[in-house]
This record gives sequence, structure tokens and C-alpha cells, in this order.
Amino acid sequence: MPKPTDIQPIGCSLFFLPVQTRVPLKFGPETLTHVTCARVRLRVSDAAGHVADGWGETPLSVQWAWPSSLSYEDRHEAMKALCVALTKAWASFDECGHPIETGHAFLESELPNLLKAANQNRSEAMPWLAALICASAFDIALHDAYGHLLGLPTYRAYTPEFMGRDLAAYLETASAQTGRTSPTSLTCPTGPTFLGRFPADFFVPQPPTRLPAWHLVGGKDLLSPDELTGSEPNDGYPVLLPDWIRRDGLKCLKVKLRGNDAAWDYDRLVRVGRLAIEGGALWLTADFNCTVTDPAYVTDILDRLALDQPRVWQMILYVEQPFPYDIERHPIDVHSVSARKPLFMDESAHDWRLVRLGRELGWTGVALKTCKTQTGALLTLCWAKAHGMTLMVQDLTNPMLAQIPHCLLAAHAGTIMGVETNAMQFYPDASRPEEAVHPGLYRRRDGCVDLSTLGGSGFGYRLAEIRRELPEPAASEGG
Repeated sequence: MPKPTDIQPIGCSLFFLPVQTRVPLKFGPETLTHVTCARVRLRVSDAAGHVADGWGETPLSVQWAWPSSLSYEDRHEAMKALCVALTKAWASFDECGHPIETGHAFLESELPNLLKAANQNRSEAMPWLAALICASAFDIALHDAYGHLLGLPTYRAYTPEFMGRDLAAYLETASAQTGRTSPTSLTCPTGPTFLGRFPADFFVPQPPTRLPAWHLVGGKDLLSPDELTGSEPNDGYPVLLPDWIRRDGLKCLKVKLRGNDAAWDYDRLVRVGRLAIEGGALWLTADFNCTVTDPAYVTDILDRLALDQPRVWQMILYVEQPFPYDIERHPIDVHSVSARKPLFMDESAHDWRLVRLGRELGWTGVALKTCKTQTGALLTLCWAKAHGMTLMVQDLTNPMLAQIPHCLLAAHAGTIMGVETNAMQFYPDASRPEEAVHPGLYRRRDGCVDLSTLGGSGFGYRLAEIRRELPEPAASEGG
């Protein structure tokens, strides 16, 4: 049923912000040394003619979203071109509704066609994950604009007061006993129902303003002084892992692994684990980055740790995405891994439908990311929580504005432990203007990030106080 608070996009502008890393970040077989952030201003209007602007941003992380032997620049330019096409599509999108309704309609009807057009003359198709990243800045801006139009924080607007349809319009439940789906319009005695339920029903009642922060230990990160070559940056930020632990009071370390070199992966976990113990850190997670094809690879490492390094094994809170991210092409039964440690989908969790498949295969948790759209993250959050899955909110090395919706999602989701946040490791100076307004979000203190400076409507950016000079728009359409 239409509501007076429903909105429709009427204009859109796109900005590209280049960012250089201070140290390289390794993603599986590739290494990230620079990234383009897509920043979007989306203008919306309601039926009464009230107008508001919303802002969204995401790094176009080519190596993560589109692993390939194609050149970086080929993939990079293709993703930028899709962003330009999205600018025109959003400015002319005639769907009117709540951001969940409008965002879902765009993801279901418009984005597949835009991706198909983008891939028409390509030798290798851009994957859906890369398209979601491009779409996410626009979707985030839509949710931000809605909050501004209402004069409310966006997270207070995911209720029946503002939404015309409940979650049953978007989600199906899985039978707790068979794993099969059944329409949510029917009462399902063996599984949850989404009838009469809204996203706010799945948020934590009192979102924290401080979150434990996960530090990323990349495959090229230096662990000890004997690894120094003299070519490291001398910019006042730590280089060695023990220095990061000491400076930021870190308690949580995410360890990037290779997934195709068991000896190296085992040694890396042991070395990082020992440094964590010495520095007072408490938790580890192992991220195999989609390169494993046999669950035995992971279980052998975990079992060896349990026998030979029990303290390190106990510190591993969960295991992240060891297997290829196209879960439909690679439906690997992973129960043997999740029997040992909680196993979280990341790259595989494009949406709740794939999470449903993952749950059948043995995955027990989901790593949410705002770079897969705010709309998609919220729907996945609701589906996963309703089905007893544990949540985490993972980073895409989010700088600048991208950091804010990312941390807000973690605060409202109720994660297994805090939030991953690592832009301050790889390009800390990129966020200087935002840090001046929100210092606790762009530097970790006592192992945490602090959201208490966020305020006002939308996502609480306080954009008028952030002194950032934007380049000329790469594209601009409508009002």
C-alpha cells in the first residue's frame, strides 16, 4: 500500500575518487595498490514535492569482485562504465516506495539488464558481484536520502510505519528439517515466517556506539623486523604487526591465507597467533579467500592446530570463505569444516537465496557487506537471523563515507564480534576530512571504533562539516 513517505529518484551524480595504498593488499593471487571510490549523490522526491539528497560510496575493489587473468585496467574501466550507466538508470527509475522496496525492485529488474548490456561485447563477462559493488553506492545513497527526507536516522525507518510491505514480500523461509523452501504466505511449523515482520525486528535493541575492530593481516604484511627491506613507508603509521597491535590495542586479527599452500597457511596462522598472544590480542579468523576446492585442506589445518597449537586453535573464532564464491557452480558440502569452527560465507553471499543454499551445504554464518547494497545486506541479515545463522560485517577496505554505513550495519546487526575495519591500515590519509569530524571511526583505540559522533538524519554523516573537495562529476543526470 502506498505511503505518503514513499520516494522516487529524480536526479543522480557520480564522482570518482582515486586512492593510493601506502602498502600493498593481497587478494588471493592478486595485489591491490590503488583503488577508485565511487561516490554518488542521489536526489529523491515524495508525492508532496519535498526533495532531499542522499550520499553513498564504495571502493570499486576490482581484484576482490572480479578475479581474472584480464588486466586490472580492463576490469577497472568496465566497472567505472557500469557506474556511469547506473547514474542514468537511477535518475530515470520510476519506482516509488520505501528504499527497501525501490532498491529491491532495481536489483531485480534493472541491474541484470544493465549488466547484460555491459557484457554484450566482452570476451569475459563482468560477474554479478562486481555489478553489485557498482550498484551499492547508489543504493546506499537512496537509503541515506530517505532518512534526510523524513528528518530521521535511516535505521529508524525500517518499520511498518514507513514500509508498505513486510519481509514476506521479499524472502522465503527454509524448512528447518528439509532445507527446502516454502512460500512465506503459508504457516510453516518447521521454520520461521516473515509475515508481519520488518527489518527493525531483527536489529539489536540498543545498537552499541563502540565496536571491537578486526585488523586485517594481509598476505604481504610484515610480522617481524627481519622481514624489513628498507623500502617500507616512513609515514608515522606502523609497519609491523606487533606495532599495530600495541598502537591500536587490537584484540581481533583476521589472517589472509593462500588456500593453495597448506604449509604456508599453517605457519602463517601459528606465527600470527603467537604474536597475538604476546601482544594481548584475543581472537583470530582465517580467511582463505575462495581458493580452496577440498574441505580436507581446511580441516587438516584446523586439526593440526588443535593438536599442536591448541591456544591458537582456541583463538580462531570462525573461518571465512575458503571455497569458490560461485556456490551454484561449486556446491561443496562443507559440514566437515563447520563441525570444527563456525564457517562464514562472504563472497558467496550475494543475497539471501545463495545464503539459503549455503545453509543447506553446511555454512553456519554470513559475512554481510554494504558493498553488496544496503538493501541486499538488510534482507540477507533478516533471512540469516531468522534461520539461526551467525552474522559478521566485513570490510572492503572502506575509507571516507563508505566507512559509516559499514559500521552502522555492524552496530545494528549484532555480529559475532564487532566489525572488520582496515582502511586505516592501507590508506589512512584518504579519510582525513572525514576523520576530522568522526575521529573514532577512522582510528582504532583500545581495539575499538567509536560511532558516537554520528548524528542527525540519514546515516549521520554530518556532511556539511566534512571539508572535502570533490572532483567534477563523472556523470550527472536529472535534478
